[in-house]
Amino acid sequence: MEKLVTTVSICCLLLFLSLPVMSREVEDEREFSYEEESENGPSHWGDIHPEWSVCNNGSMQSPIDLLNERVEIVSQLGRLQMNYQPSNATIRNRGHDIMLEWVSGAGYLQINETKYVLNQCHWHSPSEHTIDGKRFDLELHMVHETPSGQTTVIGILYKIGRPDSFLSSLTSHIKNISESTEAERVVGVVDPRQIKIFYKQYYRYMGSLTIPPCTENVSWTIVKEIRSVSKEQVRLLRAAVDDVS
Repeated sequence: MEKLVTTVSICCLLLFLSLPVMSREVEDEREFSYEEESENGPSHWGDIHPEWSVCNNGSMQSPIDLLNERVEIVSQLGRLQMNYQPSNATIRNRGHDIMLEWVSGAGYLQINETKYVLNQCHWHSPSEHTIDGKRFDLELHMVHETPSGQTTVIGILYKIGRPDSFLSSLTSHIKNISESTEAERVVGVVDPRQIKIFYKQYYRYMGSLTIPPCTENVSWTIVKEIRSVSKEQVRLLRAAVDDVS
């Protein structure tokens, strides 16, 4: 099981028809760490609480390398069936990441007859998923859920280049919460369509949440095309959670 050593997240999540996932990510980072050598690092997450045991002994853990045999490349989907809409949002420094959360959801992603509501998004730097062993500069997760607790996530990988326009629109808010863990700020109306997902090829597999409780049966859909983000934007995200390197 591969876990990130020093990961920075700024929240949003992923996609595919999944089995029910009832446990959400832990939001208080004080009980766990991304430092592999620490007593509460990734290899020890499953020992911290009984309900986190799947972090150590699960069979469908994320993240993974996208060339893994568990992953298929899907091209017949066409554009994802997204029906997103602008909605009021808040942004919060969770210590291990910055999370953008839509107060009442921001529309939905439809898979077959099931509608998954977009609740939040976050970024990880460096990326959690790899391709042929290579980590990228940033990874965005857009997290969707059904009322019954099924979870699906859309992921986007980024390399250093031109600034990302969606992140640019949030720069001042990220700066305002970068000084304090648990700081929260009202952002106002945020349109998730500005993330601009227009691609037709995806990596898809069944996995888990990437932080405790590491709940499995999460469906992941990761856009195959690599997007760009500026070095300054990555630095801001890392600095906001005190993880500059």
